[in-house]
Amino acid sequence: MTTSDIQKVSELLTEPKKIAIIPHRSPDGDAMGSTLAMYHFLKKCGHEPMVISPNDFPEFLAWMPGSNLVQVYENNRDQVAKILHQAELIFTLDFNALHRTGEMEKVLSQLKAPFVMIDHHQSPDSYAEVTYSDTQYGSTCEMIYNFINYLGKKDLLDKTIATCIYTGILTDSGSFRFPKTTGDTHRIVADLIDLGVDNTEIPALLFDNNSYESRQLLGRALNNLVVFPEYKAAYTSLSQAELDEFKYVKGDTEGIVNYGLSIKGIQLAAIFIEHKDENIIKISLRSQGKIDVNQLAREHFNGGGHINAAGGKSSLSMEKTIEKFKKVITQIKHS
Repeated sequence: MTTSDIQKVSELLTEPKKIAIIPHRSPDGDAMGSTLAMYHFLKKCGHEPMVISPNDFPEFLAWMPGSNLVQVYENNRDQVAKILHQAELIFTLDFNALHRTGEMEKVLSQLKAPFVMIDHHQSPDSYAEVTYSDTQYGSTCEMIYNFINYLGKKDLLDKTIATCIYTGILTDSGSFRFPKTTGDTHRIVADLIDLGVDNTEIPALLFDNNSYESRQLLGRALNNLVVFPEYKAAYTSLSQAELDEFKYVKGDTEGIVNYGLSIKGIQLAAIFIEHKDENIIKISLRSQGKIDVNQLAREHFNGGGHINAAGGKSSLSMEKTIEKFKKVITQIKHS
């Protein structure tokens, strides 16, 4: 973050303001962690913040401090749109293009208030007055920690803010296994633990709090797993009928794509999930090494993300989407 950007943000936050804080659609741990951390931080600074999510967040994140105060756009469009138009400042966290908010993009594109973007994905759009964008970070939450420090407000960090930041770092780093986990990441985490973060309870709340039906759904996904050893690739799929059979709720498919990647010799994994209410196939992609699934998602599946973790969607049928994926993997060059 440049000195000029720090100065601009400091000026924007000089007087108490009504501030909207927005994650991307279908927010994950990093999106919710960063927005809730920012909420608690701005509250301590004397502002009137409000976290506004484009749609519901997963149930396994509902324990996070402040999650009960989050406004959901899809649940009350008119009221939330009114709140957004009253906001004097907008923070967009963990995404860098307004279309990542889905239908809420129409409202955001009409707002006159200045935007501040904090994000770690590639190719940011230019809608924000202040853009803190850096793909070297493994999570937006790590950037939020630095953002607070840059403003000279590190003394305001407390257990509540630290818990939110820790959650985002933990989830987006794959429990500290992904390549962008650095020494600085661990030093930040050490500071968060010193502030009182319970680093044994939070992983349990995130990963050991599953329903019986969600584990049955995982079993079905593993049963559907297909491996292409010659292309070092694997995929699985879940139809709408299978989601319904196991009483799917948002968050139940989180992390399933990684099982394909855990197979010896596999460098690329995908999961295809049918959502008939949206008439699309949602796609998650993961890779190891130099396979760029961000580029793959952008070129073939109307998506994007990071080099080793990305998402997309397809308006084709499940069968045709998988056929398209099979053609794509034959063109990938492996290290």
